[in-house]
Amino acid sequence: MSNNGAGSSPKLRREAGIIGLLYASLGAIIGSGWLKGPLNAAVHAGPLSLFSWLIGGGAILLLAVVYAELATLFPRAGAVVHFPRLSHGSLLARIWSWILFLAYVSVAPAEVVASLNYLDVMLRRFSIHWIPPFLYKGADGAHLLTGTGIIIAIALLGVFTLLNFLGIKWAMRISNTAGWWKLAIPLLTAVMLLTAGHHWQNFHINPADSRSQIEGIFTSLSTAGVLFSFLGFRQAVELAGESSNPRRNIPIAVVGSVLIGLLIYLLLQAGFIASVDPHTLATTGWAKLTTAGYLAQFGAAPLAAAAQALGLIWLTWILYVDAVISPGGTGFIYITTSARVISAMGSDGLIHRVFTRLSRNGVPWVAGILAFAVGVIFLLPLPSWSQLVGYISSVSVLSYGIGPVVLISLRKLMPETQYPRAFRLPAAHILAPVTFIISNLMIYWSGLRTLGILMIALAFIFTVFMAWRLINGLSVRALAWRSTWWVLPYFLGLLLLDFIGPHHLVGGTNLIPFPYDTLVVAAFSLAIFYLAVHSTVSVEELETYIATQEI
Repeated sequence: MSNNGAGSSPKLRREAGIIGLLYASLGAIIGSGWLKGPLNAAVHAGPLSLFSWLIGGGAILLLAVVYAELATLFPRAGAVVHFPRLSHGSLLARIWSWILFLAYVSVAPAEVVASLNYLDVMLRRFSIHWIPPFLYKGADGAHLLTGTGIIIAIALLGVFTLLNFLGIKWAMRISNTAGWWKLAIPLLTAVMLLTAGHHWQNFHINPADSRSQIEGIFTSLSTAGVLFSFLGFRQAVELAGESSNPRRNIPIAVVGSVLIGLLIYLLLQAGFIASVDPHTLATTGWAKLTTAGYLAQFGAAPLAAAAQALGLIWLTWILYVDAVISPGGTGFIYITTSARVISAMGSDGLIHRVFTRLSRNGVPWVAGILAFAVGVIFLLPLPSWSQLVGYISSVSVLSYGIGPVVLISLRKLMPETQYPRAFRLPAAHILAPVTFIISNLMIYWSGLRTLGILMIALAFIFTVFMAWRLINGLSVRALAWRSTWWVLPYFLGLLLLDFIGPHHLVGGTNLIPFPYDTLVVAAFSLAIFYLAVHSTVSVEELETYIATQEI
C-alpha cells in the first residue's frame, strides 16, 4: 500500500461507464426502502402515501439536477466534499464534511439491518430454531437487533468492505449484475400485488382520516423512508472522478436513476395498498395496520407478508432472497462511495492525509476501513431500521441542501466564460432557492428529536475541533468566519422552528399550526439562502484554491 502523493503511486481509475454509474445510483435507490417503505408510508398517510413518493421524488429530482451541474463542473471522486470549499472556504467545507461523513457511513448499517429483518422473519416463518433470532421487539414495537443480529450485521459490513478492495471496475461489475435483479424484482412484485390484490376500494379516503393522512404525507417523508430511498442518486456524483466521461455520464445517471426509482416506488405503493385485506383495514385503519392479522405476525417483512396473504408463495420466496440482494447491494455501494468521500476529505486537508492512501487497485483502503469502523458504531445505539432511517434522512438532506447555495455562488464566482458547464441547470436563480426551501422543509419534517440529536453531534464535533486547534497553537481567527457565520443562525433557526411547530407533526410546542408553519420555514429558508450567497469567498481566494486543484 502506498500514498497517492507520488508520481508512481496508484490513482483513482476512470473505469466507471454510463451504465455502471446509472446502476450505482439506481442500485442505491432500490435498497431496503422498497422492502419496508410501502407499509411505513401507508401507516402514516393511507392511500395518500402515493403523494409522499411524488413529493419526495420531485424534491430529490431538484437536488439531483443541481448536483448534475456541480458534478460536471468539478468531476472528482468525493466531489461533494469540495463544493462548499469552492464557494465558502475551508471552515464551511470542514463543517459540511462532518455532515456528509455522518450521512454516508450510516447508510450501509441501515441496509444490513433491513436484510436481517427479512431473514429473521423467514427463519421464524419456517420454524428454523437452531439459528438464534436476529431481532426482538422493543417497547415501542420497533424491531431491534439482538446480540446475534449485531454480530452478523458487523460481519456483513466487513464483507462489503473487503469486496470494495477489488477496485472500482469490479465494484461496477457487481453493481451492474445486481442492478438487473434489483430492477426486475420490485417491478414484478408491484405488478403481482396489483393484479392479485385488486382491492381498489382501499384507495378511497375516509373523510374522518383525511386531515391526519394529509399531515402524514409530510411526516412519512423522513420517518417512513421515502427520502432515504431516493437519496441514492448521489452515488454517481461521488464516483465522478472515476467516470470515463463524467460530463456526459453524470447528468444522465443522476436524473435517470431518480425518475426510474420514482416510477418503481409509485407502482409498489399502489400495489401494497391494493393488496391489503379490506376486512383487516376496516378493523384497524391505516394507522394501526401492523397490530392485527398477518402484518402483526410478519410486519418486519411487509411485502413478503402481503404476498403470502394473497397466496403468492413463490413470490414470498423471491422476496426473501431479494432481502439479501437489494439491501446488500445498496450497502455495498455506500461502502464504496463512503470511502471516496473520506478520501476526498483527506485530500482537501479536512482530516489526516493518511485516509487518501490508495491500494494497488486504486482503492482508498484506509478510508474504507474507517467507513467500516464507524458503520459498526451505528449498529450499536440505533439498531432498528426505522431509527436509522429517520436519522439518515435528516442528516442526508442537510448535507445536500447546501447544493443550491453553492450552485448560485459559483455562478457568480466562476462565470461560464472561464468555466464552461457541460450541463447547465435552466432557470437556476428560481429553481435553486426553491430547492433550498424544499430541502429545509424535509429537514423540518424529520422532527425536533431527530434534528436535536444531529445538532448535538455537530456541536460536539465542532467543540473537539476548536479544542484541538487551541491545544496545537493554531489560530482560531484564521478560520474563514466571514464566509461561514450564517451557518449558526441557520442551524439554530431550524431547531427553533421545530420547537415552535405542531406537536403531532414535528414534536414541537404548537405555537405555529400546520400549514402556516410551512410558510414560516419557506420565509426563513429564503433569508438564509440570500445571506449565504452574499457571504462567499472572494474571487481571488477561489482562484488561489483552484490553482492547487485538478479542476
